[in-house]
Amino acid sequence: MTPVNFDRPGPAAGLNPPAPGGILPGVVLIFLIALAALGLHQLPYVNMLSPLILAILVGMVFHNLVGTPAWAKAGVTFGLKRVLRAGIVLLGLQLTMSQVIAVGGIGVLVIAVSLVATFLFTVWLGRVLKVDAKLTELIAAGTSICGASAIIATNTVTRGRDEDVAYAVACVTLFGSISMLVYPVLNGLLHLDPHAFGLWTGASIHEVAQVVAAAYQQGSESGEYGTIAKLTRVMMLAPTVLVLGAFAARRMKAPKGGPRVAAPVPWFVFGFMAMVCVASLGVLPPGVLAPASTGTQFLLAMALAAMGLETDFRKLAAQGLRPALVGAGGWIFISCVSLVLVRLTTG
Repeated sequence: MTPVNFDRPGPAAGLNPPAPGGILPGVVLIFLIALAALGLHQLPYVNMLSPLILAILVGMVFHNLVGTPAWAKAGVTFGLKRVLRAGIVLLGLQLTMSQVIAVGGIGVLVIAVSLVATFLFTVWLGRVLKVDAKLTELIAAGTSICGASAIIATNTVTRGRDEDVAYAVACVTLFGSISMLVYPVLNGLLHLDPHAFGLWTGASIHEVAQVVAAAYQQGSESGEYGTIAKLTRVMMLAPTVLVLGAFAARRMKAPKGGPRVAAPVPWFVFGFMAMVCVASLGVLPPGVLAPASTGTQFLLAMALAAMGLETDFRKLAAQGLRPALVGAGGWIFISCVSLVLVRLTTG
């Protein structure tokens, strides 16, 4: 079915006129797509995918079958910027320093070494396979840190195309889902105790929901520790984005004789860290934290719905299989390195 192009002006038209209603129509559209994603998440088997993944998939299908209408453009742009940053800031409320303490110094070391080594290896592999640097960084962030959330946060400084984001999300969804299914089976051969298995899942599987699904198959102790380990890994999102922002600033050079190019400053990351501090102090009651967690997921789902509405399947296909090989390499690397580290440190 050929997509309907709502953006093309008529013969006598010049530039597209401003969208009537400002950002509201587009915000309503991504709101409805996020709501649909939450509904789909309630279905059996479909619930193996997080609402974030489902939101970008629904947005992509809508864009490629129907077309994103011109009246939604302003709201979609708002979702890609303001809504995304608000969601990442609120994500900090789900994390506390007590979680890091619960993981322990050795556990944090395993997570940090696995993260850094995987990111560097994936970037190197992308260069070897001649994959676009921005797409490679997004795949590396999603693989090494926390899946879709890390990809969209990293893209605020990497500034890749929406198709790059969609491709990276597809990679972490595929390989993280395979880990979710395979890890419990492999443990029948590895015989890791609940603590070690939980650390392995939390240190290497891509999405939080995938970690929970895998770790709890070995019991509640493994599930709880795996979840805490994963959330500790998510906390490393902030310093990673700041470091990538600094590198992006060094890469950006002003044209000869032109004005200096502004470096990307991820101010929202400081909001994220502030929310971690608030959650760690314990000043917010559970009656506030629970709705905030739901609201965070919904805002991030809206942001990914907006990305889906900007993603063309033909441009995704044009990327070829090499980026997928980068994703596969990073996935195998983090699975193996984290397992070796867990074996060495837990006996």
